[in-house]
Amino acid sequence: MKAIGFRTSLPISDTNSFIEFETEKPAPKGRDLLVKVAAVSVNPVDYKIRQNSAKDQVLDTPKVIGWDAVGTVEAVGEEVSLFKVGDEVYYAGDLNRAGSNAEYQLVDERIVGSKPKKLSIEEAAAMPLTALTAWEILFDRIRINEKDKGKTILIIGGAGGVGSIAIQIAKKVAGLKVITTASRPETEGWCREQGADYVVNHKDLLNEMREAGFPQVDFILDFVDANQYWDIMVELIKPQGHIASITGSAVPVALDKLKSKSVSFSWELMYTRSIFQTEDMIEQHHILNEVARLLDDGVLNSTLKATLSGFSADNLKKAHQQLENNTTIGKVVITF
Repeated sequence: MKAIGFRTSLPISDTNSFIEFETEKPAPKGRDLLVKVAAVSVNPVDYKIRQNSAKDQVLDTPKVIGWDAVGTVEAVGEEVSLFKVGDEVYYAGDLNRAGSNAEYQLVDERIVGSKPKKLSIEEAAAMPLTALTAWEILFDRIRINEKDKGKTILIIGGAGGVGSIAIQIAKKVAGLKVITTASRPETEGWCREQGADYVVNHKDLLNEMREAGFPQVDFILDFVDANQYWDIMVELIKPQGHIASITGSAVPVALDKLKSKSVSFSWELMYTRSIFQTEDMIEQHHILNEVARLLDDGVLNSTLKATLSGFSADNLKKAHQQLENNTTIGKVVITF
């Protein structure tokens, strides 16, 4: 089968930043599905791993990345019970395994959902990783529930992949009042399309929030940089509120600044369940199926923004370049 990967970490402009190669089609065992991939999307985690996972070394076997896919089940392991051959599926995959940038991929059925029936493969491929991340950060980390309806949430970084679907889920599923950040007319417009009640400029966030009538909010989601916005988030969060972030931190986060307000803080990593094979790993199967239902019912909309036709190293380079420029709105999908 054809796959695309890299042997060493190179700038995306380098000819060998991605290489096409042939490798053996894998065989499923246990709870694995063998999926014939039809489309993939690209996320910031892709280029971060490409830039950092093979520094100062040359891998014997190219590393295949990619953590969003739509495809058809071609074969199943002996313990599979959730899917059968011929089923259309979508999923984000597992950091510990070969990614979706290949014609065929093995994936554990517990982190796979049924593809939304009314969406095209392109529209569906845009959704798994970001929808799982947004759903988990809202309902598993902050644990928003019925009593929180009408409360305020600030989403820092609303126009990106995770921000785009987080706006929708926070507004249309959780029933929150959504404020999000954007700084360009096109990103502001996109955030409003996703359902944001208010859009503020992150370049002067404190004053923008005050002028919008929100000197403090109940919840804050950070999708940009925890430390860059830390002091601002500390000031904006209400006493007994909750801040959650997906961005990681190169230096320690000053959690002591939250003590006087008794504010909670959570990290969210969508891969935690699959990395550690947690007891509730199958929750991602349930989340993806619920998101598929909401997409089919028109409650949620795909965040697809751009499509590249053809599974090639050149198209992967184009997609990575676009994300590295930090101007991407919504999601970029590559069809096979």
